[in-house]
Order: sequence, then C-alpha cells, then structure tokens
Amino acid sequence: MSAQQLEAILQMAAQNPPPAQATPAQLRAWFDASNSQMPLAQGLPIQALRIPNGAGRTMAAELHSTPQADPRKLVIYYHAGGFVFGSLTSHRALCSYLAQFCGARVLNVDYRLAPEHPAPAAHDDALAAYQWALAQGYAASAIALMGDSAGGNLALSTALRARDLGLPLPAAVVALSPALDLASEGASHHTVDDPFITRELMGFFNAMYVPGGDVRSPTVTPFYSADLRGLPPVQLQVGSRERLRDDAVTMAARLQAADVEADCTVWDGMVHCWQLFAPVLDEALASLEQAGRFIAARQRSAQGG
Repeated sequence: MSAQQLEAILQMAAQNPPPAQATPAQLRAWFDASNSQMPLAQGLPIQALRIPNGAGRTMAAELHSTPQADPRKLVIYYHAGGFVFGSLTSHRALCSYLAQFCGARVLNVDYRLAPEHPAPAAHDDALAAYQWALAQGYAASAIALMGDSAGGNLALSTALRARDLGLPLPAAVVALSPALDLASEGASHHTVDDPFITRELMGFFNAMYVPGGDVRSPTVTPFYSADLRGLPPVQLQVGSRERLRDDAVTMAARLQAADVEADCTVWDGMVHCWQLFAPVLDEALASLEQAGRFIAARQRSAQGG
C-alpha cells in the first residue's frame, strides 16, 4: 500500500473539512472544489451532452473516450455524493482514467440531487440514462453500469429495475464503496473509524434523499428485500477503513446466494471512494484498472467484438 501517498491525502483532507451547518449548495461547491484538483488523463476528448432524465426533461452528461476505445461499448458512470452532492466536475478525472482502462466510452451522468429532488429522482435518472443508451443503439451486452458510493447503489438498482421492466440486461455492474445499508445495520457502521463518512453525515444524506421515508425500501436500495436473481456479473470494491465496508461484503454474499456471478475486493487500508484520488494514489489507479479489466472481459458489441 502507498501509505505515504494516502497519509498526505488524508492530511490535506483534514485541513479542508466540509463547512459546518452548510446548505446543500455550499456542500456541492465544497465537494466539487475538493475533487476537481486532480489532473485529468491526457489526450482524452470529452463531449458534453444533454440526455433525457427520469422526469421528462434533460440532464447533463459527459462522454469520455480514448483513441483506442471501441465506440460500440459504453460504461455509464454514476457519481458519489450521498444523492446530495457530486457532479460531472467532481468525477471528471476519475472517469478519464477509467476510460483509459476499460476500452470503452465512459458516460458520466449528472443526475438530479436531493433535497430539491428527493427519492426516487436519482434512481429514475439512472434508469433513464440506461434507456437512453439502448435507444442510441448500444447493445445491452456492450453496456456496463458503474458508480461509487451512492452511484454504486444506482448502478445496482438500475440493473434490477431493467430486469423487472423486461429490458435487456447490461453486461456487467461495478460498485465502488457502494452505499447500500442505508439503515446502518452492518457491523462496520458501528466499529470502523471512517475518516470521511460519519454517522451524522449518513443521517444527513438519508434525511435529504428519503425524508420521512423507508430507507430499507427497494426503491432506494437493493440491499434488504430485493430479489437479486438473474442479474449480470457484479464486481464490488471497498476499503478496509470504510464505515460502508460491510455494505459491499454482505451484498456480494447475497448476490452469490442468488446465483449471480459476484466478487468483492476489500482493499487493505483504503478509505471511502479512494478512486477519486487518481492519479496521485497508486491504489486509485489500480482499482480503476481492476474495474476496467472486469468490464472489458464481459462486454460484447452487437457484432460480437
């Protein structure tokens, strides 16, 4: 593990905590500023798009590509942020490095955020992005769904909704540090000293996205009562220093019990959404490379490539 790299990152983060008693708008500005300092992968064109959202309007998206990317293959990426913050800006660097590793185009999606748009707005937008990709002519077998934290929840939830709607299923799902156990029932929620995700922050996210609602509902998480049978292959990655560690570990076990191909890598010493620190942290790049290999091995274009 690159302990010195991570320690330097954590020291910098400690000097830039979230603003106290911040409004959602202030939190969004802080998160974007904190995560837009990482240099992008060089030489990758980024195309700005407007695509349909889940409310009959449109949302922003960015399409990342490389000269080597197969234009028939697509990774739809859903960003982190507790359904409250996160944006194209915060995850632009991450998506640029993912595009280098996966051999496909990467669509970074700017879904609607709470509290202005509570549940299930983000989940509806996530599904709309998948439906848009199908309508654009991408074969389902050439599409992968991926996200970190809240976005990992959206990736898994979208695959389930696609199955329930009778849509063709994507080739693969990758969930990084997924936020699934919204009721904090897992042991790691009470035993891990997480430098980023506090119990108070999780309560804030729930209050914003599911105000007065059921945080165990399958409309906001596939973790508790969803029938997981028939899903495509799933890769989960999580850090050992995460409050959400058991979200990923337990989800992998439940997927396997439902006869879904699933594996979970617990990265020793890593923190929540460490992939955001690419390219400064070696393990961030290694994690994205692992995800890229998993996706590339399972995507198939309509022509069989």
